[in-house]
Amino acid sequence: MSADQESIVYGCIKDAVDLMGDSERRRVNRSAMLALPSADQWPFLSQEMFAIPRVETSAAGYQTEVMHFGASYQAIEYEWQQWLKAFEQLLSKMYWVSATVHLETELSGSHMFTWDCNEAFHSPGSGNMRVSCQWSHESGL
Repeated sequence: MSADQESIVYGCIKDAVDLMGDSERRRVNRSAMLALPSADQWPFLSQEMFAIPRVETSAAGYQTEVMHFGASYQAIEYEWQQWLKAFEQLLSKMYWVSATVHLETELSGSHMFTWDCNEAFHSPGSGNMRVSCQWSHESGL
């Protein structure tokens, strides 16, 4: 494995803000992200990679609460199943309507993973989520 084999992971988790109990939903989601380990404890999925929203309602938001994240890794694709498992554990503890993760790798191209649920939104512990993956690879000729 080359020392310069960089992988970039970024994306967002979306939740509807026009539903009853918005502040409770935000509090639950914020708590789930704050419960993640710090980057120095486990570097794959950590608090530091998330822009953790405040519980208070912001005038900047419209109809969707967007919780974005991103990180740079050395060849995370070799540990990708562990990363996905940790991300799905996080999602299982949150309210959301959809989630998207982009994985950009030097060797295996770009992947986009999308989670959605069978209902209007996912509730913590409901387990009603499904994932799909799209892959693209550009090669220099």
